[in-house]
Amino acid sequence: MKEIGGDAKNIRTLLGGQRFAIDYYQREYRWETKQVTELLDDLCGTFSDNFKEGDDRDAVQQYGRYFLGSVIICARDGQKYIIDGQQRMTTLTLLLIFIYHLVDETQKTQLAELIFTTKFGKQSFNLDVEERNSCMKAIFDGENIIETSQFESVDNIIGRYQDIVDNFPLEDITINVLPYFADWLIENVYLVEITAYSDNDAYAIFETMNDRGLSLTPTEMFKGYLLTNISDIDTRNLASKSWTDRVNSLRAISKEEDAYAIRSWLRSQYAETIRDRSKGAVPKDFDLIATEFHRWVRKNEDRIGLNRSEDYARLINEHFEFYARWYEEIINAAIDFKPGLEEIYYNAQHNFTLQYPVLLAPLCISDTEEVIYRKLKIVSTYIDILLARRKWNFRSTSYNNLEYNMFRIIIRNIRNKSIEELIEYLWSQLESDDEVFAVQPQFHLRAQYGWAVRLILARLTDYVEIESGRPSKYLELFQTDGDPYQIEHIWANHFERHEDEFDNIHEFESYRNRIGGLLLLPRSFNASFRDAEYSDKLEHYYGQNLLAASLHPNCYQHNPGFIRFIENSGLSFESHTEFRKNDLDKRQQLYLALAERVWDPKRLEQ
Repeated sequence: MKEIGGDAKNIRTLLGGQRFAIDYYQREYRWETKQVTELLDDLCGTFSDNFKEGDDRDAVQQYGRYFLGSVIICARDGQKYIIDGQQRMTTLTLLLIFIYHLVDETQKTQLAELIFTTKFGKQSFNLDVEERNSCMKAIFDGENIIETSQFESVDNIIGRYQDIVDNFPLEDITINVLPYFADWLIENVYLVEITAYSDNDAYAIFETMNDRGLSLTPTEMFKGYLLTNISDIDTRNLASKSWTDRVNSLRAISKEEDAYAIRSWLRSQYAETIRDRSKGAVPKDFDLIATEFHRWVRKNEDRIGLNRSEDYARLINEHFEFYARWYEEIINAAIDFKPGLEEIYYNAQHNFTLQYPVLLAPLCISDTEEVIYRKLKIVSTYIDILLARRKWNFRSTSYNNLEYNMFRIIIRNIRNKSIEELIEYLWSQLESDDEVFAVQPQFHLRAQYGWAVRLILARLTDYVEIESGRPSKYLELFQTDGDPYQIEHIWANHFERHEDEFDNIHEFESYRNRIGGLLLLPRSFNASFRDAEYSDKLEHYYGQNLLAASLHPNCYQHNPGFIRFIENSGLSFESHTEFRKNDLDKRQQLYLALAERVWDPKRLEQ
């Protein structure tokens, strides 16, 4: 092996002024929501442990360091190729772009140097992969994109950037604190850059560092600890087979799903404490289970009831078998739309990974299958209502933001509850919630919020279809193949057409973005009629979903299901032959009333 170089670098040094290509060993960007949210939680949590209100910016250099692992580079022909580590490098670039959009011009300049370089008037991303560049540029330019591509990495980059938008805890790391976080991120977060000077050496390092035989996973260590404490050989063999079968079934979903299942199970049933939201607070049950569940169980044997050999066998054969099986059922419902458990799918589209321990919390081994499905429906509906209300009120639904209260108020308090007790408790939580839809009557589309508005529009649109006796359109509204749906502004972006009702363009744009002025329509419609006058669009709206068609007078003729829905609901649907400011106000009130029906707490009893 030729010369190998290893150098610890902070993000500023690693990304500043250097361009990296991705070598063929690791071509696609495949991180999922879970990896992104875990990275955000770690980074934001470490920063928050150090930050103190009133600190000067230069105090950040004394904050603790964070080690993000290694990146393997092959330097050849004047170019640096990433052999291993591009998942983190790509995600860091997306995080830098997100921060770039929110900081002042001075810090924008500093961050821009870490995102792209400029030579001879041409910009090139520091992480330079040709098929990704147009997508990265659209994200950097702040374009609201929901695209599909022939490249897996492009689709994943769009999705993971949206994860950062949805899950970055701006309520904790506020706009005023964000410059400190940006300084800490680029100066105090380190990676080790390992550089080889031949493909063979680079791949040898990559292979050695990724050799699965070198270390056991937490799941494997947990299994070994439990089996070691089962004294009877036959019982141990049966428990081992039960464990292996269940773990293999989980890993068929994803390679780390077994660990996620175990964390969710232990948190849902046994965790009693969580780290306080104060500087210097130490990790407790909920936090430790996330990082070292195998050690946590060993230290909490008495609480779990592990006293004799048969207790360890029972934990595997009954408890792990039960909760892992239902975790798998929940995960499958989150991946594929399942009638009866639709809310789990909706919650997953909000990237709300906290739902898994919450959903497991009230389940009891003695419950019948019918009772279990009913409990899952009740809890997932509660989460669905909570998330929708927070989105409507522009409140964060990030893991980091909701973790503390979701554990203290929900998980611990719904364990072992009957169906009736579960409904009563969750209903009381929703009734005491001040963040209802009416608090934000002017809910609107705004920067970095396109995905949330699209989710809400899809639910409103689908509700009207179903209540009018038509089949659900939800999966069609969120299809990724063919001609996906996009947010349509009823008003084209032409202030001059509305100067008689608005004093300035800013007031017009604010009104134009209100949800009452939005629809969800196929991309081809948007492309064809985006700039058209309302009178020209109206005839074409009639051929679309009922929420769009309801603008047209013909929708109220020979449409018995829709008419019956209006009569039964009392909702103020009406046609609009023109669409002026007053018309948009009426639609805004209609959408607000629809949202209150779609996310009515009475659904807990249904």
